[in-house]
Amino acid sequence: MKNLVLLFVLGVLTFSVFSQEIPQVQIKDLDGKTVNTKTITSNNGKPVLVSFFATWCKPCVQELTALSEEYDDLKAETGVKIIAISTDNARSTSSVGPFVNARGWEFDVYLDPNGDFKRAMNVTNVPHTFLLDKTGKVVWQHTSYLQGDETETFEVIRKVAKGQSLK
Repeated sequence: MKNLVLLFVLGVLTFSVFSQEIPQVQIKDLDGKTVNTKTITSNNGKPVLVSFFATWCKPCVQELTALSEEYDDLKAETGVKIIAISTDNARSTSSVGPFVNARGWEFDVYLDPNGDFKRAMNVTNVPHTFLLDKTGKVVWQHTSYLQGDETETFEVIRKVAKGQSLK
């Protein structure tokens, strides 16, 4: 009976995570302008990949670099929009812009120095990546990064862009 209850709770939690919409939270762009997360995750019916990272996190940087290398081709093929959300604290946010520029990342990068967006999305560790479908709902997510994980990410983006089921 305990196992049945546990499976039910896990099923409800999994469903709620995968059917969630992006919460409306105020974050900042690299110029310090306040933006709403609901606005920046809009992409005219195309998928959006939201990746939470920190400049001190080596797996985060490896993942975003791998995504960056294929971004132009993937964007042309699927229309995907990649958004990186820095979880660096308020003391280190001024270094995020130069850090991103030095790596040549072409996708949008935003700052979440107080962790409001991170908390709203239940992100506990970085990297943590979410994929939104054409309606803006979370349909896939993954945490951590190992070299080669981007291959699965690209395939999932392609399926979502075509409207295919991930099940």
